[in-house]
Amino acid sequence: MQRLSLYYRLVRFDKPIGILLLVWPTMWALWSAAQGTPHWYLIVAFVLGTALMRAAGCGINDYLDRDVDKFVERTRDRVLTTGQISTKEALGVTAVLVLLAALLIIPMNTLVWKLSVVAVFLAATYPTFKRWFGIPQAYLGIAYGFGIPMGYAAVLETVPFEGWLMLLASIFWTLAYDTEYAMVDRPDDLRLGLKASAVTFGRYDVLIVGICYAVCLLILAYLGQLLGYGWPFNLSLLGAAGIAVVHLWWIRERDRSQCFRAFLHNTWFGFVIFVGVFIETTVKLEWLS
Repeated sequence: MQRLSLYYRLVRFDKPIGILLLVWPTMWALWSAAQGTPHWYLIVAFVLGTALMRAAGCGINDYLDRDVDKFVERTRDRVLTTGQISTKEALGVTAVLVLLAALLIIPMNTLVWKLSVVAVFLAATYPTFKRWFGIPQAYLGIAYGFGIPMGYAAVLETVPFEGWLMLLASIFWTLAYDTEYAMVDRPDDLRLGLKASAVTFGRYDVLIVGICYAVCLLILAYLGQLLGYGWPFNLSLLGAAGIAVVHLWWIRERDRSQCFRAFLHNTWFGFVIFVGVFIETTVKLEWLS
């Protein structure tokens, strides 16, 4: 049981915020693609698959960052960094999680299988981008939003323009909230010479976070027009905009605890948008029936 507890901490099941930030965009896609009636198996498979792949991503991230995390205040107590588990154990846990996630998509179509290979590649390669790419959070945005094209593919066996547009919106959202997260680690990243959006953006970090939120919402507003969504969806975007403004207020002084608070609160941003999609699809269908 002690080993299982360590593995649990390795893959961050004790910190579900990462799962939630992955789940909400995927649910946007499933409900939008299925026009409010996604099959129950798709809901279960994508929620579980999202949790498993996020966990696997944590495992490979900690493996690749094991020699760096010990010098970062937020990560120096991780179980792999402190030697509580071995690198072989971390890789083994990661492999099992990826296998379990793969089993979930067996009943799905070929396009989902192909996209899942891309998703695994993105999750596995993201940690390396922190070594040389100035804005690795943009790459993370692609990885974190890739449940969107997979969701569309699972329902429609294709990914229409709307699906890629939704992914683009999700990328800007991820860039906003993960920059808030990066602002927590900025002193350590500067000292260690690591790349991060908070370092690259410098004193314009808060401004650019605000721009990313705005671009995300503008893309979603355009998407809503394409899909024929009305005032419920627009109201949800207005609510999300209000949440973004609160986040910008919290991070304005660049206080570490407030930046982390804003990052954690982003689950409500994603949830509010999902509520808008849900009302426009499932609820409206019930009214019409």
